[in-house]
Amino acid sequence: MHAELVDASRARAAGSLRCDRLAESARLAEVSAMPDTASAAISVGDARAARSLLWLMGAYGFVAGLPLPLSGFTFRLWLSEGGVSLAAIGLTANIGLAYSLKFLWAPMLDQPPPGPLAGFGRRRGWLLAIQPCLACACVLLAISQPAAAPLAAISAAALVAFLSATQDIAIDAWRIETFPPRQQGMAMAAYVWGYRTALLLSGAGAIKAADIVGWHGALLGVAAMVGVGPLITLMAPEPLSGAAVRLVQGFLQRLSASVVAPLREFLTRPGAPTILAFVALFKLGEAMAGVMTAPFYHDLGFDRASIAVANGPYSLGATFVGTALGGWLVARLGVGRALLGTGIIQTLAMAMYVLLAYSAGERHVLFLTVVAEAFAEGMADAAFITYLSGLCSVAYTATQYALLSSLAAVALRTVGGLSGFLAQAVGWKAFYSITMFAAVPAMVIMLRILRRYPPAERPVR
Repeated sequence: MHAELVDASRARAAGSLRCDRLAESARLAEVSAMPDTASAAISVGDARAARSLLWLMGAYGFVAGLPLPLSGFTFRLWLSEGGVSLAAIGLTANIGLAYSLKFLWAPMLDQPPPGPLAGFGRRRGWLLAIQPCLACACVLLAISQPAAAPLAAISAAALVAFLSATQDIAIDAWRIETFPPRQQGMAMAAYVWGYRTALLLSGAGAIKAADIVGWHGALLGVAAMVGVGPLITLMAPEPLSGAAVRLVQGFLQRLSASVVAPLREFLTRPGAPTILAFVALFKLGEAMAGVMTAPFYHDLGFDRASIAVANGPYSLGATFVGTALGGWLVARLGVGRALLGTGIIQTLAMAMYVLLAYSAGERHVLFLTVVAEAFAEGMADAAFITYLSGLCSVAYTATQYALLSSLAAVALRTVGGLSGFLAQAVGWKAFYSITMFAAVPAMVIMLRILRRYPPAERPVR
């Protein structure tokens, strides 16, 4: 639970806004839910060796976190300043489908890497194949011209997201096979802090740097940091267990064992359709609002410095406090009631965006809006991640959690992508008023779940 709550604060402060925070929550929560079934192939009893591995884990978290804002908030702010239409900016949310669907090509990375890279081992070999390509994709994005050729820029961002998601698969496998179960918590903590640091740099840091060296220079700087990835991999040891894993079954057999069986087990439970509907809709209002925050702030006249400050220390502090309070509420009230209460608070906090739309660019209102949203979302995420974790069968924890977290991100990757058309049609004031009510269906479904299919967790007295 502790790791899940730490991950829930995920991203909220990292330098992206609402939409990127949702994507980050799904990523870190997904990692924290992976099983600790790896063997302790590499002895980490020696304190020095253990510290070295934890530093490497933090470094991997750093290079994994850098690309997310490049296809999220930072990228959309750049598009906004380039005069790209709101409809096109909204559709960029679909770029993130790679993070939700990566389980489809994950089995490929359990096979030996191609060509001479196989000599580095299965995990390091794949990372050395992916990471240089990812750095090159970041360079392509950095030198693109969104104002003159938005399609080329969006294509580069999509390539960054695909390669970043694939890198995540390989890093997760390296972590699970390198650290024994008793050290997975420390490894995850190192990963999260590296990830958060990267999000601050490629989010708020890149936005501020764009004031000094321009967008191309700022994003090339991020690409240079991404280019450190292969050096980290060369320093990392190959898990000994990676060479002894049995041959993977055929694709169809593996798909049945890893996807069909866990899905069948879940769908046969009482109330499964209702629960899945709630999971899919809980983030709907947040997804619609979050995709458009970059052009929204730009249209209100906020400069890059104000946006960077708001989404740096203010957002980070509010997220920590909100997540801590959310965890306390889960313990005191139980998961169901805490989820309902924090969901309502999160919906009400979205009213700050309506106030901001009427504020004519007042900086203090921007800061209050970001703090209120980060605080409320931190609370809601603590309860939501706990709820999702409780839905997973022990026999299929990793797969069911991955599928549930992917479903939770569907609204962001699909309906969220259409929010630009709505904002363009009705204007910012009406748009953010509508996003508040988009969360109501999930709250109604939650009331039914509490009556008919209550979570197993009980409050602490």
